[in-house]
Amino acid sequence: MAAFHAIDWVLLDHTADHPVEVGDVVSADAGGMPIYRVLALGDGEVQLANERDAVVGALPLDRFRWRGAA
Repeated sequence: MAAFHAIDWVLLDHTADHPVEVGDVVSADAGGMPIYRVLALGDGEVQLANERDAVVGALPLDRFRWRGAA
């Protein structure tokens, strides 16, 4: 992934069965930085990569409020 382009954001529904999927982009702030791509899902955590495809590591999903709209 070279860079993230304009993204339409939707509020992340933490009560949903699957609030995010692998490949989704997430952020703590809609349109804010940083923006991450979800690489893997696990027990309340997501494995993330930044816009340069560098693996950032695992962070709790509840730290994010926004998901890029499909």
